Amino acid sequence: MTRNINEMDEEEQWEDVKGRKRGQKNQNGDGLSNDFEKEPDFSDPEDYEEDISDEELLGDILRKEPKEADGCESVIVVDNIPVVGESRLEKLKSVLTKIFSKFGPIQSEHFPQQNGQTKGYIFIEYTRPEDALEAVKKADGYKLDKAHTFKVNLFNDIEKFDNIEVTQKSAEKQEFKDMGNLHYYLEEEDCNDQFSIIYEGGDKTAIFLNTHTEPALLEERKRWTETYTRWSPQGTYLATFHQKGIALWGGENFKQIQRFAHQGVHLIDFSPCERYLVTFSPMQAGRTTEEPQAIVIWDIFTGARKRAFHADMSGEEDRQWPIFKWSNSGKFFARKSSGVLSVYETPSFGLLDKKSLKIEDIKEFSWSPAENKLAFWVPERNEIPARVTILAIPSRQELRVKNLFNVSDIRLHWHKHGKFLCVKVDRYNKTKKANISNFEIFHIKEKQVPVDIVELKEQVTAFAWEPTGSKFCCLHGETPRISASFYAVKSGKVELLETMERKTASHIFWSPAGQFVLLAGLRSSSQLEFIDTADMTVMNTGEHLMVSDVEWDPTGRFLISVVSWWAHKIDNAYWVWSFQGRLLRKQSMDRICQLLWRPRPPPLLTEEQIKKVKKDYKMYAKMFEAKDRVLQSRVSKDILDKRRALMDEFMSYRQENINIYQDQTPYRRELRNGVNTDEVDSHAEDWDEVQVELLVDEVETIIE
Repeated sequence: MTRNINEMDEEEQWEDVKGRKRGQKNQNGDGLSNDFEKEPDFSDPEDYEEDISDEELLGDILRKEPKEADGCESVIVVDNIPVVGESRLEKLKSVLTKIFSKFGPIQSEHFPQQNGQTKGYIFIEYTRPEDALEAVKKADGYKLDKAHTFKVNLFNDIEKFDNIEVTQKSAEKQEFKDMGNLHYYLEEEDCNDQFSIIYEGGDKTAIFLNTHTEPALLEERKRWTETYTRWSPQGTYLATFHQKGIALWGGENFKQIQRFAHQGVHLIDFSPCERYLVTFSPMQAGRTTEEPQAIVIWDIFTGARKRAFHADMSGEEDRQWPIFKWSNSGKFFARKSSGVLSVYETPSFGLLDKKSLKIEDIKEFSWSPAENKLAFWVPERNEIPARVTILAIPSRQELRVKNLFNVSDIRLHWHKHGKFLCVKVDRYNKTKKANISNFEIFHIKEKQVPVDIVELKEQVTAFAWEPTGSKFCCLHGETPRISASFYAVKSGKVELLETMERKTASHIFWSPAGQFVLLAGLRSSSQLEFIDTADMTVMNTGEHLMVSDVEWDPTGRFLISVVSWWAHKIDNAYWVWSFQGRLLRKQSMDRICQLLWRPRPPPLLTEEQIKKVKKDYKMYAKMFEAKDRVLQSRVSKDILDKRRALMDEFMSYRQENINIYQDQTPYRRELRNGVNTDEVDSHAEDWDEVQVELLVDEVETIIE
């Protein structure tokens, strides 16, 4: 009697299947006997330990295992959305959908509402998590308008960071480093300025105080720097160069304030606010490592490395220093490369608005010294004229655009206070054998930025704005017929004040206080000409042979001309001049290399207050004149005291030698058989004069 298979238990079913299989094999003639009834035992021994993980065997399957957060990793949260009502909701949805659909297909959107208005944030779900990550990366910080900048996060991140267990750890106390008064030099009673000198071929570096009598040495060190030095823009720090990096010094004793490790650094640049330092190492340029090393931006206060950039010395842009140019406030810095202008912002050091400005063939750009505005120009191309553009940052609004034709070159010159922008345009003449120049003067502060044009029929070789006024000077023509022209910019016109012909100058140096200007022929004629632009008179002329450098002091009272050992190997010295061109002092120094005045920060007084001080000068003139007389008498007294000290030293030396002479009198008598020869000279009237004649034979010698 047979049973139905459904009535068998699991073990009986398995044995029945095995029996049928054996019978089928025997019937097919496979040669297997019915005695082969036992299957191989594949079970593991009791003491066997598994050494292969499930991830290795079933990794592809486990990765498809449903997770708790499925569906949420594709969701993003967008904050700072405009709060609108029902009437404007559809338009808002359309704008946001257009923005966020660039990153991938959107599966759903949710606009939370309260009292008929949106809440200022939305939820967007993409079909893929990769699209959500791309949206977070590129849309975070997106500016919809002036009042709304998106903040984008993954929904999972909000939940994850909201549930983080915070383990509070007390901060370690750091030792306070007292750097002293870094601005002590501004408290000098007589407002004397400091200057740094590198001499003896670079072996010594010294800091001097420019007093009325002679420079007073404040600090001197051997091998303080390996190449040269540089002051920060406001004079707070002195930077020295070393193979391993840059060191900053400051305070009354010039203590080391900060160090920045950058191997092979050659060039540096400070931000105008003295908060950041840019260092450049040519030996690191051109390397394609993941971590840039060529250009590094540092935080001066903390010494932290904020960001680094690559530099390609084969490109024209990276061969010009500074590669990065700073806005006046230090809030922005920019860099041009092939076809783009990249503007970065601080303290994030990220690209402004996450994108660069595409400006094809951009040649040069320059920041305004007073505002967050920059000017740039592009050359002519394919019958399209050259263009000068003034741009507002961060809005990127074009404030003024000027097209220029038949241009060979352009130079941008900002006025120190940002009032004007002079665009020097060089053009070929009709024969295209020589350049002629003209000026395009942009009135930045006036409505719609009007432009005045000054035409010259000669090439301009030098240009400089007056720092405090509205005048400018230019040198034009060819050697030896160089002319110096002075102009004044007034509302609605540019007026020619004076043209001085037959000058030998190559450079223009305005006094920091304005009004006075020096025309100098550096490394050529060595002629120095001091001019008062108030009445266009030449106050004085001088000559310093082989002069290589000229430096005004920060107040405009003194000027120093230098013959540097780096330029000439002989006659190395510096001469001090008054602003009127009177030579005050000649100072020779062994192989002097570099001289730099210590800068001063901008005055805290407004332009109106400065004008009032100048207007009321006569009220204080008597007090200043009395102080000058005291200083002059002090100078005379110092000279007399110095001469008296020298005389006293000589008389002391003379008396010492008289005493020695008298002590040696007995020895002289003994050597001269008791004759007191000391008294012979004193009784000259008792001497008898005796004439003795000697016969000398003369012999003639004939030489054939």
